[in-house]
Amino acid sequence: MNVIERGSGTPIVLLHGFGVDHRLLLPLDPVIDAVGGWRRIYLDLPGHGATPGADADSAEDVVAAVTAEIASRLGDAPFAVLGNSFGGMIARRIAHDARDRVLGLGLIAPVIEPVHARRDVPAKTVLVQDADLLAANADLADAYAAVAVEQTADNLAQFREHVLPGLRAADTATMDRIAASYVLHAVPEEASSEPFTAPSLFLTGRQDDVVGYRDLARLLEHYPRATSVVLDGAGHNVHLDRPEETAMLLADWLKRMAP
Repeated sequence: MNVIERGSGTPIVLLHGFGVDHRLLLPLDPVIDAVGGWRRIYLDLPGHGATPGADADSAEDVVAAVTAEIASRLGDAPFAVLGNSFGGMIARRIAHDARDRVLGLGLIAPVIEPVHARRDVPAKTVLVQDADLLAANADLADAYAAVAVEQTADNLAQFREHVLPGLRAADTATMDRIAASYVLHAVPEEASSEPFTAPSLFLTGRQDDVVGYRDLARLLEHYPRATSVVLDGAGHNVHLDRPEETAMLLADWLKRMAP
């Protein structure tokens, strides 16, 4: 498994979403580094980035691969886990399977309902449109317009640097196999029904029409120490759309986990 490590201290494992790679979460790194004391472990999930996907046929296989990588790198050491989108679903499972040594759970625009047709999502909304910007960046215009809530030069630059490389590197054959078996065997919060009491952060976008924000609300009672925020002016790439607010909330979560 391709892994990027930065810093030293308490491990935090970061899991990206479906069809992208670890680069999507690198904008979080300066925030984590500034708080200090965290060893950041960015994984490329099977079939994504530089990680081969030949052995991954389902979401359960992804869980198994991540679990094995964490065990090989960390042994029995405590760690925190943060997941985005599909990586959020995997992170929820990891956090519950290893809850005795998971220091905290971070979720950014997480998949809660794995079946697309059952998701409670808002209608697609674009708050700021810029046709000239899209025309000047034709190589990525369609992919960017599909997720952009506020089309700006700065936001597009973030997309080009952190999203587009992962989209282009993804192994579509592996993605198709995983997509065909995308549902975990059990909902983590039901399979491990005791409340998850470690500090948690749930960050969603009000205009996220991919996973939405409402499905997460029904899980909140399971997480008595969760800060849950829905940010206006943000879609599925909420941390790119609202970086300052994300930085503040991320830093708060990291400090709440400090021993």
